[in-house]
Amino acid sequence: MTKVIQWFPGHMAKTIRQVKEQLKLVDVVVECLDARVPMSSRNPLIDQLAAHKKRVIVLNKVDLADRLQTNLWKEYFESLGYTTVLLNAKMGQGLDHLQMALRDLMASELDRLKEKGVVERTIRLLILGIPNAGKSTLINRMVGKNQAETGNRPGVTKALRWLKYGKDFELLDTPGILWPKFEDQSIGYRLAITGAIKDQLLYMDDIALFALKEIGPSLKNALEERYGIELPTDVLALPQYLMDITQKMGYKDDYERASERLITELRQGRLGSFTLDDFYRTEGVN
Repeated sequence: MTKVIQWFPGHMAKTIRQVKEQLKLVDVVVECLDARVPMSSRNPLIDQLAAHKKRVIVLNKVDLADRLQTNLWKEYFESLGYTTVLLNAKMGQGLDHLQMALRDLMASELDRLKEKGVVERTIRLLILGIPNAGKSTLINRMVGKNQAETGNRPGVTKALRWLKYGKDFELLDTPGILWPKFEDQSIGYRLAITGAIKDQLLYMDDIALFALKEIGPSLKNALEERYGIELPTDVLALPQYLMDITQKMGYKDDYERASERLITELRQGRLGSFTLDDFYRTEGVN
C-alpha cells in the first residue's frame, strides 16, 4: 500500500512566524532551490512571505542536475522576472555571480541612501528554502566558516540567526521550511528522492520504484552498469527489477535495504545527473 507522505512538523510553523517578524529588516530574499526539482522545491509560502521584497532565485546543486534542464529552468524563472543564479554551493561555484546579482539588484536603493548620507549600509539577506536544498552549505560558503550547521538530511538548522558576510552583507539563516499540504503526492515523492523529507517518514521501496519509473530511462546505462541487470521498459516489471537488484546487491529479499542504497546512490550522483522536474512535462510552464 502506498504511503501518503506527511511532513509539516511544528518547528516549521514556528519558523514561518519568526520569518514574518524579521521580514521588515530584510532587503533581498534569496530563494534556494534544488536544481534537480526546481519547481517541486519551490515553497508556495515564500511567494506570500516575500511578495513585496526583491528576490533572487538560486538553483543549487547544479552538479547533480541535468545541465540542459537546468538551463531551461533558469530561462523560465528569468522570464517571470526573477534574477536567477546557478550554483554549486558545496564547491563554491557561482558564488561570485550571486554577489554581483545582489549588488545589481540593490544598486539604485544604495545610491538613494548615499544621497541621504548613508554610506556604509549593508545589504540584508533572508535565505529561504526547503530542507536539504543546500541552504546551509551556501551560507557557510558565504560567511567563510561553519556558522550554519550542515548535513545531508533535512531539519539540521533549528533557529534563526543573523550572520555577517564580508563588509557588504548580513544574512539571516533559517531552518528549511516545507508547506502543509499537497494535492499532488508526486511532488512529495520527488522531494523524498532528493532528501528533503526524513527517510523515517517513508516507505523507501515506494520511493525507489517512483525514481525508477520517473528517471530510470534517462539513467538506464548507469543503472545497468552499476547493478548488472537490464532495466525493463515496462513499468509493471519494475518491482521485479527491484527484487533482482536486491539479490545482486547481496541483500537476499531485503528490498527495503536495497531501496535505501539505490536512493542514496541517486542522491550522491553515483548514477549520474538527473532532473525530476522535466521542463517539458511540468504542467503550467509551457
